[in-house]
Amino acid sequence: MNKALLLVEDNPTDAKLLVRAFGRWNFGNEISIATDGAAALELLHGSGSEKRPLPGLVLLDLKLPRIDGLEVLRRIREHERTRSLPVVVLTSSREDEDLIRSYAFGANAYVRKPVNFTEFVDAAKTLGLFWLVLNETPPSGA
Repeated sequence: MNKALLLVEDNPTDAKLLVRAFGRWNFGNEISIATDGAAALELLHGSGSEKRPLPGLVLLDLKLPRIDGLEVLRRIREHERTRSLPVVVLTSSREDEDLIRSYAFGANAYVRKPVNFTEFVDAAKTLGLFWLVLNETPPSGA
């Protein structure tokens, strides 16, 4: 069974590149996109969310409108339903403080976005293979 992916990314170019890269490697996963932190939290915790299956992975940018990525991560970890949801921070931030705080708030991994398209596609392949194919996640409701 393919795991769904939630991409939280406000940059349409980066979102399009990631979707294209995942398509290129035929992962076949359903990809939902939230363009700001509030939209991501609504998908995960909002009205009716308990009836929707959780994604198998959240790829989370840090620099987001409305609610920043670190706050989204903090809220994911404090909520019973999403506490063990795999979250990979995928950001262009080069700030050590963002890296440190991401892990302190419970990120499973921190990946800096490559600038070069080929490197971006390769990074997407690696992320997809590990997090969506190889990684075992807890059963829903665990």
